[in-house]
Amino acid sequence: MNKTILTILAVAAACLLIIVNFRTMTNNTKATTETKEVDIDGLTFELSDNVTVERVVYKNRYGIEIAGDMYLSKDFDKSEKHRALIIGTPYGGVKEQGAGIYAQNMAERGFVAITFDESYNGDSGGVGSFKDVSSPEIFVEDFSAGVDFLGSLPFVDREKIGAIGICGSGGFALTAAQVDPRIKAVATASMYDISSMVRDGFAYSLTDEAREQMKVQLAEQRWTDFANGYSAVPEGGWPTDGPAETLPEGLPEVMSEFFEYYGMERGWHPNTMPNFTLTSSLAFMNFPLMTHLEEISPRPILFIMGENAHSRYYTEEAYEKAAEPKELVVVPEARHIDLYDGGDKDYIPFEKIDTFFKENLK
Repeated sequence: MNKTILTILAVAAACLLIIVNFRTMTNNTKATTETKEVDIDGLTFELSDNVTVERVVYKNRYGIEIAGDMYLSKDFDKSEKHRALIIGTPYGGVKEQGAGIYAQNMAERGFVAITFDESYNGDSGGVGSFKDVSSPEIFVEDFSAGVDFLGSLPFVDREKIGAIGICGSGGFALTAAQVDPRIKAVATASMYDISSMVRDGFAYSLTDEAREQMKVQLAEQRWTDFANGYSAVPEGGWPTDGPAETLPEGLPEVMSEFFEYYGMERGWHPNTMPNFTLTSSLAFMNFPLMTHLEEISPRPILFIMGENAHSRYYTEEAYEKAAEPKELVVVPEARHIDLYDGGDKDYIPFEKIDTFFKENLK
């Protein structure tokens, strides 16, 4: 038997061994979930009389426990298979805020809707020195972990699972969909590309020299964090002990808008910390999101942005890069945060979102 044949046989045997080991590992690994009652008083919005909500806990592929809230309509029939949505929070937000409003509204329309806290944030896994860490890969993985969980439910049709991302999670949802074809349709609202925000600065304001200086400072910060045994978080942001009654003076326009939501009665929640760890920025500088947007096609994307959103250029750039089928909806007069909770004029186009997913999850 010549060397070529021996080599082929050796490779085939190795591949077979990998497959057998993978199947064994898969068969021995069961998804663990738990459900419990949700603290309704902890929501930043009023729970509809037409839905029920319960806490679900499941693990992502890193073994991190993800805390989510599952919304179902009051007349939900668990004997049938239904469409389902995994809904991400604004960057730094938690499931009890705007994402819960999306989940509630979609549940009223017949969807199984789950919103979740990203790893190391809110009620999800990651405690002590790891709390409030931000990671592009893990935050993207959290979307696919939500699909894992939804697909395990007997009343969910695995071929009818979609994703909604708000603000930063819009970029994470799109990035997940690039490599996870189980996500059959994606919608984003007030999307932010966090990797671009960190690497390029808002509106591409960061110079190459400033970026290099930032790398040096953050690399030095790693020495300090290692010596201290915890990761430092920037000072400032919004209050953690209760909502502010008025906006602080002198805030830049963009920060003032975020403070209006996160720091005041409108959206304040005790689990929403004002900043991520300093060194979290290094990962976003190194790993750009949404580099393969065109690969989501032929699955559809719905982009939603406010007419007056400071962030609209992120959505416009993503829309241009994405392949068909795609649709862009501009909400008249709405700012960035108005698509978190609807603002004072019910800016969120839920009827459009409902139509989009019902037409594309079938």
